[in-house]
Amino acid sequence: MHNLPNPVLNGFHPDPSIVKVGGWYYLATSTFEYLPGIPIHRSRDFVTWELIGHVATRPGQLGVESVPTGGGAWAPTIRYHHDQFHLVITDAMGRGMLHFTADEAAGPWSDGDLLLTADGSQSLFGIDPDIAWDADGTCYVTFSGLLLSGDLNPNAPTHLGIQQVVVDLESHRATEEPRSLWSGTGLMFPEAPHLYDIDGSWYLMLAEGGTERGHAISIARGDSPSGPFEGAPANPLASARSTPRPIQNTGHGDLVEGVDGGWLCVLLGVRPRSGTRAFSALGRESFVTPVTWSDGWPALAPVELNPRPGTSIDISFDGPLDAEWISVRRFPTDVARVQNGRLVLTADGSTLADAKPAFVGRRQEHLTNEVTVHLDVSAGVGGLAVRYDEQFRLEIEAGTGEVVARAFIGGLHQQWQYPFAGTKLELHLASKKPPRGAGIVSTSDVFHIAATIDGERREIAQVDGRFLSSEVTESFTGRVIGVYAVEGQIAVERWISEGNDE
Repeated sequence: MHNLPNPVLNGFHPDPSIVKVGGWYYLATSTFEYLPGIPIHRSRDFVTWELIGHVATRPGQLGVESVPTGGGAWAPTIRYHHDQFHLVITDAMGRGMLHFTADEAAGPWSDGDLLLTADGSQSLFGIDPDIAWDADGTCYVTFSGLLLSGDLNPNAPTHLGIQQVVVDLESHRATEEPRSLWSGTGLMFPEAPHLYDIDGSWYLMLAEGGTERGHAISIARGDSPSGPFEGAPANPLASARSTPRPIQNTGHGDLVEGVDGGWLCVLLGVRPRSGTRAFSALGRESFVTPVTWSDGWPALAPVELNPRPGTSIDISFDGPLDAEWISVRRFPTDVARVQNGRLVLTADGSTLADAKPAFVGRRQEHLTNEVTVHLDVSAGVGGLAVRYDEQFRLEIEAGTGEVVARAFIGGLHQQWQYPFAGTKLELHLASKKPPRGAGIVSTSDVFHIAATIDGERREIAQVDGRFLSSEVTESFTGRVIGVYAVEGQIAVERWISEGNDE
């Protein structure tokens, strides 16, 4: 199991949680403001993974329709108990901490029940909930006691440490006031707790240090799910900080028994590039690393990079959209429809600067990547874009007599125009390695923005890719590349994507 593909899931797939049921592994990850929410992948061997569904596939299951950027579906925990799948998650700035159930991991999942305080007056305040049961069937919900302000002011969150309550899953009420548990080694932001009953001991594993370069995993052990807990002498179990490892920010892990009877830990990480490895273009991805045990304590091997071969996708829209398509604060079917072998988007007055753009896209999964779309703009204006959030994005747009490329980098805006009087063309967004010069390579990649008009490809602009990295945007998500409409209707006749991790 030491030569498993890594990343496990490429691109924007943070906060992995895993459960093994009947020979299958089921992996859940965060989606923040995107819908459908909380993808579920499965595998038998940790090599081949299949996206089998999402938890949030209907309006109302998550409250992301009005959350600010960075809110929404944070850090699921997926478990299996009494012939049923359970998933708990925080819908940050939305509905609150939620509990979903399903008979099959592919869904359909329940509408989601709020986890309430003991008096039932409000949702429990916290993030990154875990759910576990003891031998008597008592249900424990363990979470990071984080109070969030609605404006995500970095000075506003208040950390209360790792907390826990017993919950009655019939009423979804806590049966007690929250108690404080072991909260790590003293680093900032103790979060992402997971409880395990292993060989007669209870283990509390958590992340600390923040989800950036200081990220780490620590663990403690006790005789009961409520502690008291004793920290492992070798903490932290995992951290890439101050190392030359190609995978950084490692943390937020979940333990599972491996195919060969050993143990594994899934966790998040990033693949930074540049001369000082400063910029992570794809955001936080899901990785795996082997676990060994000694004297009752686990040890995690350093996370090794073992990327898969490149991928090639060619979509001609002769059937329904597959499950990889996502949209911002609404579902792809609210934005686009497949009609006569084309993907048709109808403008609604929004742009990509708005909270709910007429946009549908797919995650950028490879460090070197090109997307080409064949577009008909005879009835409207729209184009191709790569999005981190409302303020950080690149666009190439056609219609009304010109092709326009735009870069939005926070409050900065740059624009390039090229005349185009036709109705059909190809638009290109290519993320490529930066050229090597005499000095330090100062970026992760370079975007080449181009259009093919009447059979001739014309490069319109180049944009430094570092400005669409997690370090610059401070986004929890990653790059999503998609098509959008801003006037009338546009039709996508073909989508071609080529990517590799050179």
